[in-house]
Amino acid sequence: MAVTVRIPTPLRRLTQNLAEVETEGANIQTIIENLETDYPGMKERICDEGGKIRRFVNIYLNDEDIRFLDGIETSVSDGAEISIIPAIAGG
Repeated sequence: MAVTVRIPTPLRRLTQNLAEVETEGANIQTIIENLETDYPGMKERICDEGGKIRRFVNIYLNDEDIRFLDGIETSVSDGAEISIIPAIAGG
């Protein structure tokens, strides 16, 4: 199941400056594991020590926030688009 993952600018140094990468996986957790295999260091920037998505990172599956689906266990279908969006803080 090939999916496209949009990489935010702060993480592109891990992907040789690619804005989008292709990977495979049946759910978000598997996608993250495969990203880590292909681009070491990616998982620690997306997930905390317990393997949960960091609270300041939002992941969208086809424009839907996975927090309102099944979280890290959200199923992914072939051809899906995933966006990793870090939260921006300011004052």
